[in-house]
Parts: sequence; structure tokens; C-alpha cells
Amino acid sequence: MPGVTHDDDAPPLADLMPWSVAPPRLGRAWPAAPDAASLKARWEALVKAGGPDREALFEPTRSRTPHTAVGRLPGGFGGTGRLARASGPCPEPVRVLRAPFDEQWLIPDHRLIDAARPELWRVTDERQVFVVEASGTTAGPPLLLATSRLPLLGGARIRPLYRRPGGTEPNLAPGLLDHLAARLGRRPDPVEVLAWAVATVREGPRVPLTADPALWERGVGLGRRALWLMRRDGERPRLPGGRRPYVRAPLPARPVTVRYDRDEEALYLDEGRVSPVPPGAWDFEAGGARVLEQWFAARTAEGEPGTLAAIRPATWPQTWTSELLELITVLALLAEVRPRCLELAVTEEITATELREAGVLPAPPKARRPASVLDGREEGPEGQLTLL
Repeated sequence: MPGVTHDDDAPPLADLMPWSVAPPRLGRAWPAAPDAASLKARWEALVKAGGPDREALFEPTRSRTPHTAVGRLPGGFGGTGRLARASGPCPEPVRVLRAPFDEQWLIPDHRLIDAARPELWRVTDERQVFVVEASGTTAGPPLLLATSRLPLLGGARIRPLYRRPGGTEPNLAPGLLDHLAARLGRRPDPVEVLAWAVATVREGPRVPLTADPALWERGVGLGRRALWLMRRDGERPRLPGGRRPYVRAPLPARPVTVRYDRDEEALYLDEGRVSPVPPGAWDFEAGGARVLEQWFAARTAEGEPGTLAAIRPATWPQTWTSELLELITVLALLAEVRPRCLELAVTEEITATELREAGVLPAPPKARRPASVLDGREEGPEGQLTLL
């Protein structure tokens, strides 16, 4: 990667953020969707069906059937009675990251999810940042995805920034912050370490650390910019110079194709047109696929007739248009951050060998396990209470 040191002694991300969790596994596609209304309609169709029809609609697996007894998700989401007897309204859908840069909705019910990873739900709150390696990205940083939403991306492991709710106990190798403080002349906070990692991470993934305070500040600034764009949890981003993507020609009720005109800087959904769309937004890839194409495909895919996944909006919702315009802006701005990250030449490197000699690495085994979260009782199968 141009500008960034290629010394193989840069510490692995897995050593710097030792606790990781496998991604949740749904086991069936229908409990997640780009819109919440479809999920409520799917739930209603499920609970109206009875006996064998309900079981077929549910799509049972070895891990989950309508008769499986499971506890409630941490946070009080979903029910605990067997789904075969379930009735009533749908649990209120929650926002999740379904694919890179694609925020969708999920029915938060443990009975619908083969492997929910409760340890992730226990630490999900407004302070948390989940980090996922964006494997297959070819166009440069960020090679890490950061999100405030629970990630449902397959493959790469999830590394929460904090091991407990409320932004407490950072998921960093014990002693790392103290070592950085001694080398940089001031103690960075956990978000700064993550921002630096986002700006400088390279394949491996490895994170070249620096003891140069000026370089550290520059890298952290770029990483914070990328984090803000990826998390989208504050003021809406805007393109510089007053440019802003608009719908120039109305989008059809159910578009089926998407294409890009580079000369016009226009995105076409059938005959509908959105512009300006900078080339950097269209070319932005994650996981080996164009983000905008993947986002559009998720909203136009038709489920198999007779399945719950086939229940989807009859027409293109206005909220999707708003989300598309914001996503274009986010990707365009991230594309501008990329070359600036590539220009960071890491000097005065803090190597993995140095961290091992200082006793920071390897992290102790307990740092690789989830913390005990005892803030509340959780409801077990059939309403029984469980203690963590």
C-alpha cells in the first residue's frame, strides 16, 4: 500500500482488539429486510398460519423450529414462549448493518435466529462501535467497517470497541493505552486508537502504530472522519461546494435495473435519474462488490413465491430514496478520505516486538473472552429468569 510501511512486524488487529465474536447467523432470510413494514407483514402472515403451514413458512433448521425453546434476547427483545403458539404483534424491528454500508431492519426475536450471539446484544448501546474487517476491498482504506448498528455480515469476526455497556472497559490489549501514552506524550482514548486503525490498517489485517505525535494526530483526524461517515449517527454529511445529489427524473414504482453514466455523473434506476453522483461513490467497493449495486439489489430482490421473503413493498418507498441520497454522499466523501490515508507514511513505528517486550502482547486469555455483564436479569425459555 503506497505510503504505509510494509514491515511485517506491525501488530495484528486481532492482538490489539483481542475480544471478537462470530457474526450472528439468521438461518433464514425473512426476519431481515430493507423496510420495517414488510417485517411486520411477514410476522402477521406467520402467526395467522397454523400447524404445518406455520412450520413451512418459518423455514426450520437444525437450530430452530417453531417448537424450539430459547431465552429472550438481552435488552428485552422478543418472546420466550414457543413460536408454534405465538400470537400478537410483531416485536418492534431494530436497525442492523446487513451488508457493508447497508442499514436494514431485523425482527429482534431469539426464536427466529439460529445464532444470535447474545454477548453482542448485551453490549449494544449508543456508545458502542462494532468493527468488522471489510474483506475483499480493493480500492484502499477503510479496510475496516465501523458501525453503531449490530452487524449481520457473514464471514469476518466482529470486534466491539467496548466490552461493557456505557462505553466502559475498552476492548484493547491491557496496557496498550499506557504504552501509547508513554511513547506519544499523552494518553489517547479508545476511539482515537480505533480511528488510527481505520486510517492505517492494511491487509492481514495489521495496524502500524506510530510514536510520532504529529503523525498520530493526522491519522486520527482522518480516521475520525471515516468513523463519522460510516456510523452516520450525527449531522447529515454534505458534499463540498454546495453539490448535493437530487432526484432529477422520478424513480419508477418498482425499478429493476441500475446503471451509471460517468460523463453525466448520473445514476439511473430504470428511467429514474439521480445526480450528481461522483464517480468515487459509484466505484466504491466493499467485500469485492460495488456498494451501490449491492444496496440496490437488496431492495429489488424478489423472494420465492409463497415464502415470507416474498412479502415486500408494492412500490419503491420514499424512505429508500432518502437513504440512497445519503449513501451516495457518504461513499463520495469516504472516497475522498482514501487517498489521504494512503499518503500516511508511518514513521517511528511501534512494532509488535516492542509491544511483546513491554508485556502488552500477547493479551491475556481473559481479554479474548466476553466480560461478565451483570446489569440485569434475562428471561429464559417459557418466561423463566436466568442469571448471567
